[in-house]
Amino acid sequence: VQLQASGGGLVQPGGSLRVSCAASGPILSTKDMGWYRQAPGKQRELVASITASKNKNYAESAQGRFTISRDNAKNMIYLEMNSLKPEDTAVYYCTAQIQITPQEGYSAYWGPGTLVTVSS
Repeated sequence: VQLQASGGGLVQPGGSLRVSCAASGPILSTKDMGWYRQAPGKQRELVASITASKNKNYAESAQGRFTISRDNAKNMIYLEMNSLKPEDTAVYYCTAQIQITPQEGYSAYWGPGTLVTVSS
């Protein structure tokens, strides 16, 4: 199983950006999916998460500006980011709880991350 994020880049303060993440491989079932970020010199932190039934949870810093969504049929997750600030600059990682076989439980998988830079 692999997760691959895309859509990062350079954006000006106040701008918008959407990052996507695709899970591929022998996926039987997916539960919670989410986005974390890690800024230089800081610990990785949760940005937003979404359950299989699409219940959403946001970090306080993302509330009202970011929207998480998912496409269960495509095993994809998205993060729409608006009103971006320089402090949103970080590597954004997607993660998913995935089951491969009926005999195994769910395991957490991580993508390699995509860099989002907010700067003028």
